[in-house]
Parts: sequence; C-alpha cells; structure tokens
Amino acid sequence: MAPVPIFIALADPTRCRIIELLRAGPSPVHRLAAEFDISRPAISRHLRVLREAGLIREEKSGRENLYALQVKRLAPVRKWLDKLAPAPVSAEKPRPLRSPSPRRHSFLIRW
Repeated sequence: MAPVPIFIALADPTRCRIIELLRAGPSPVHRLAAEFDISRPAISRHLRVLREAGLIREEKSGRENLYALQVKRLAPVRKWLDKLAPAPVSAEKPRPLRSPSPRRHSFLIRW
C-alpha cells in the first residue's frame, strides 16, 4: 500500500525544502524560517505537518526547539517506489542482424 500520509506531507514545495535543509542536521525554527519568504507561524505550520507525518522530530535544546529529520521514516516511500520500478533488463546479448545473402539479390547484379 502506498505511504499516502508521507506523500501528503511532502506534497508542498516548502515542506520538501525543509526536509532538504534538515538533511544537513538539526536546526532551530528561526534558522529554517530565514531560508523562506514566509512568516515564522507559516513555517511552524509546515513543521507541524511534517512532525505529524513522522518525518521530523522536535527536540528541546535549552530555550530552543531543534527540528531533526527522521530519515528512516522515508523507507516506506523508497520501498513503495522500488515496487513500481520496472524489472531489470536481461543481460542477454542481442542477436546480430543477418546480412542478406548474396544469392538473394543476384537478380539485381545480372543484366
């Protein structure tokens, strides 16, 4: 079955970019927000969607909340996509094309 909740969470370009940013390591919301031309509350809503899908986790670090990517949660997506991929092509060598027999076209040579 397709991992629909994860795809729904990733269906927004801002959320995909957040995932890309968090790939480098945990980050506080203000650092993530600095990468976008939208408000911090809007970033917080995107983070909530990603957190509810299990793609990120929130960790307290002093007065800040750090957000970290949960890479293992992307495994169902990879597994589902792998099932859709075409089977590998056989390593069998293609047969060479046969050249026409000279006798076959001898009528063209005779006058």
